[in-house]
Amino acid sequence: MNQDMHQKVKATHLKRNAYLYIRQSTLRQVFENSESTKRQYALRQKAVALGWPEDRIVVLDSDLGQSGASAADREGFQRLVTEVSLGRAGIVLGLEVSRLARNSADWHRLLEICALTDALILDEDGIYDPAHFNDRLLFPIRVERHDVRSGTARSACAFAGRNLE
Repeated sequence: MNQDMHQKVKATHLKRNAYLYIRQSTLRQVFENSESTKRQYALRQKAVALGWPEDRIVVLDSDLGQSGASAADREGFQRLVTEVSLGRAGIVLGLEVSRLARNSADWHRLLEICALTDALILDEDGIYDPAHFNDRLLFPIRVERHDVRSGTARSACAFAGRNLE
């Protein structure tokens, strides 16, 4: 774990819970992409390495098999937003920040609430402070990069499907 990560985590963050949000878009992905699920659960160790005790790490995995297109039917995401809103979160962990919410409005709402309540966000690539201008600039780029990759993959699959007929 690099020094930058430790510098962002303050005592005020460690007094609150760490929330590990785990999601796969479909039940098929849950069963076929078990490595992704394992990597998501492994983020718990990053929270421990940053100073959170095991009993203060809350795992929210009720959205496994749920699309991230909308928060309406995602109980885990709704609980995450509620806990962050109430100031109970010191950090939110997810494999990729783009996995937290595919819907831009839901994502920006969570980002704003994290900034207002001084909650950090951590993914496989790093730790971000949404209240910090430079960190906040990175979020749209990372989410858009994921959207481009997903769109390219969908286009390639569609192209391959047409050429197989």
